[in-house]
This record gives sequence, structure tokens and C-alpha cells, in this order.
Amino acid sequence: MTIHQGIEISGLSHAVRGAEILAPTNLKLPAGRITALIGPNGAGKSTLSRLIARIEPPVTGRVLVNGLDVATTSTDRLARELAFLGQHSWLASRLRVRELVAFGRWPHCKGRPGPADRAAVDRALAEFGLLPIAGRFLDTLSGGQAQRAHLAMTAAQETPWLILDEPLNNLDLAHARALMAHLARLRDGGGSILVVLHDLNFAAGWADHVVAMKDGRIVAEGTPADVLTAPALSSLYETEICVGEHQGRPLVLHHL
Repeated sequence: MTIHQGIEISGLSHAVRGAEILAPTNLKLPAGRITALIGPNGAGKSTLSRLIARIEPPVTGRVLVNGLDVATTSTDRLARELAFLGQHSWLASRLRVRELVAFGRWPHCKGRPGPADRAAVDRALAEFGLLPIAGRFLDTLSGGQAQRAHLAMTAAQETPWLILDEPLNNLDLAHARALMAHLARLRDGGGSILVVLHDLNFAAGWADHVVAMKDGRIVAEGTPADVLTAPALSSLYETEICVGEHQGRPLVLHHL
């Protein structure tokens, strides 16, 4: 996989009924890296990720994904450049796991899957440990299984950019770690990932780049060592936080 140009955000803002959700924002997200987006509830993380993926319309500003203007690029073309998974995924009761994951191939095959599409679906099912339940209906799954199925659908899309909004929701520790390891393999193959995380130690352990948000604004960005410091995090979350080190990376501890 070829490393692409990255995401460039300029003057991007969003408001709901006149209330500012995202202040005018300028940001560059590096290609070929895992970028973790962190911050307290209501910081604007989900809004920013949805604006990048064109799920929400901006009030002002511009987003370029690998040089493509998100506002003017066709939906079909954009769907082959980035895949997005939000927090609230739908479940159709009579849809099977394999059928859901196959939806990720729509931008490539338009509903006429070939051998390459079926192979991509099988890879995604295997990657997320879903092959044993590939024939089950979605409404029979646990919350964690359903989350993994939606993640597999997004992975099957096989786009240069992957944007995930709190993907660790409902995942137990083993599956959460497996997801981050999957993202690391994608990165090592030249893929680019933006992931909204609440667990700071997953950001510390796996991210290459961290962007911290508060009150709709970017307040810090850089390497995990640059951003995940005790003073910065204590200010960001308005509570005392301690930071140690493990295997050369920050280890975030709540103050007792």
C-alpha cells in the first residue's frame, strides 16, 4: 500500500442552532500513522471526525483527504479513499454477520462481488474473529460481537484512510487490544488511521500522533510523549492525573 498525502483541515467549524461545537480549526493529520484524538466529553472529537468523513456539513472551512476536497468529491470516490465508523451503528435483525461485512465492499463492486471482494470479506471476518459466527443474525449478537462486525465491515472497505469514533466501546480488553494491533498492522502496511479514544493508555501505547481537544478547540498535538504529560492531561480533564513510563511510552494513572 502506498503512503498518501494525509488530511489537511483549514478553517473548519461547526455549529448547531447557533451554538459553536467546533471552533475554526486548522490541522494536518499525517499519512501512514495512527493518530489518536483525545479529550473530555463534549470536546468536539466526534464532530471533527464526522466533518472529515462528510457525515456532517461544516459551517466554514475545507477538508482535503489525500488531496481530494471532501466537499466536492463524489460519494463513490470518497468511499474508496476513506472508511468511517461512528459510535451509533445500526443493526438489522434479519441481516447476517457476513452480509453486513460485505457491505464494506460496495464502493468497489457496486453489489456485484467478485473473488477479490469475497476474499476481502473473509480476511476481515478472520481478522476480527468472526468466522465462527459469520452466519448468525445481527440481533443475536452481544454488544461486543456487533461492534466487531461493524469494525470488520469498515476494514473490508480497504481504504487508505480509516476513521473510527470510539471503536473500543463494548469491546473487552482482549478484543480492544486486538483492534489496536490490527490498526498497527494497517499502519505498517502504509495505511492511515484517525481514532477517537477515551482510554488514554491505548493512545499512549499505540498512537504515533496525538491530538487533544477541549471545548471545540485543538489544545495540543504531537507525539504521545509530547501530549500525554501529567500537567497537560490534568489541565485537559480538569482532574489530577499522574503519568509514568512503561516500555518507553507514557503510562497514564489517575490520582487516588
